[in-house]
Amino acid sequence: MDGGGQQYNPRTVEEVFRDFKSRRAGMIKALTTDVEEFYQQCDPEKENLCLYGFPNERWEVNLPAEEVPPELPEPALGINFARDGMQEKDWLSLVAVHSDAWLLAVAFYFGARFGFDKADRKRLFNMINDLPTIFEAVTGASKKQSKEKSAVSNHSNSKPKSNPKRVTESEVKFPKGPEPKDDDEDEEGLEEEEDEHGDALCGACGENYGQDEFWICCDICEKWFHGKCVKITPARAEHIKQYKCPSCSNKRARV
Repeated sequence: MDGGGQQYNPRTVEEVFRDFKSRRAGMIKALTTDVEEFYQQCDPEKENLCLYGFPNERWEVNLPAEEVPPELPEPALGINFARDGMQEKDWLSLVAVHSDAWLLAVAFYFGARFGFDKADRKRLFNMINDLPTIFEAVTGASKKQSKEKSAVSNHSNSKPKSNPKRVTESEVKFPKGPEPKDDDEDEEGLEEEEDEHGDALCGACGENYGQDEFWICCDICEKWFHGKCVKITPARAEHIKQYKCPSCSNKRARV
């Protein structure tokens, strides 16, 4: 296939990285500036189609290579079949994710083929990791994440640190005034809170509870999670009536 790797074999870390960037640029074009043409070429009535990116920054929708094994790893097969069964933005996001996986596979295929050692592989990965993914370029996820981090940072700096309890809707609408307490009661309350959460582990990363971290509890399995691990901010938690962790959400979807 033209540009698919049979006549072009980068042998150094810099050459592999240039190859990665060029293929990435072509695939981003397909999913952004050339998206109408890309959409039309992915006809669900056709056979299994793949999206290829080439070292000359071109893209192509075509059938997979016939030889087994192929010269290069193959992209996701049959991207055209889901085109009309999903929202267009969701379908493009899915193709973008698989395109990111393919680019990494091609880059490290070259690395394995030409004997990159541990240091070269690490250097190649770091160079690749400094670039936004195709998924981020297509969905703008990197910009959304940076804005969310900035908002959480401002929220944390402007307000006192809270314990890892999610604010419920009733508490937001009808906050109760604090009752007077003496110093002994305050100390007892702090001790009880430390006892309650001291041994808590995040259901996602397994790390311990920290006083300065926002946590949220799943209303189904009652496990605690770092807000950052499940991508829930304190501001967003205030508007959630019943929080379900990713695992419980997936179980309900399967049922």
